[in-house]
Amino acid sequence: MGARENDNRSEGLRFNGKDIQLAVKMLDKLEATIDIIYYLMENENQQAFVLMLLTAKDVDLNTLLDREKRETDILFEIDKEEPLYVMLCQDTKVDGGYRFAERLIRNIQLDKGSDIFCTELEVRATHYTPKQVILKLLETFAKSKLSNKSNEIVFRSLQ
Repeated sequence: MGARENDNRSEGLRFNGKDIQLAVKMLDKLEATIDIIYYLMENENQQAFVLMLLTAKDVDLNTLLDREKRETDILFEIDKEEPLYVMLCQDTKVDGGYRFAERLIRNIQLDKGSDIFCTELEVRATHYTPKQVILKLLETFAKSKLSNKSNEIVFRSLQ
């Protein structure tokens, strides 16, 4: 029996069934909020924002993130079992987002958390659709897990 068509593809990133289900959850929870942030960027002079996708085991991540976030940050629980969260940090650029992620990882480690994966995506302009932003965040996260970049901050910028 010959190889299936998918088996002959190059070894790039592929989303498995679980990844696609995760993408659907993220789109459901984040798309409208990013649309509103885009409106603020275009009409109210709001600056860039950062999306952080974070998971860790052996720690109450929801409580820790809720305690650390600013009033303008928006926390989304994506998957309770994983546990997987997205934090949208308004009016935040590369340096502020990176320092915030460093502090979060340090606090997770102090609480004896393990398997920490953190991906951040800075969005400086509104020419990407919310869907593109969300899927780029998930793609970057999947690549960081595939590369086993535990306890590291993987940061990308969309300009």
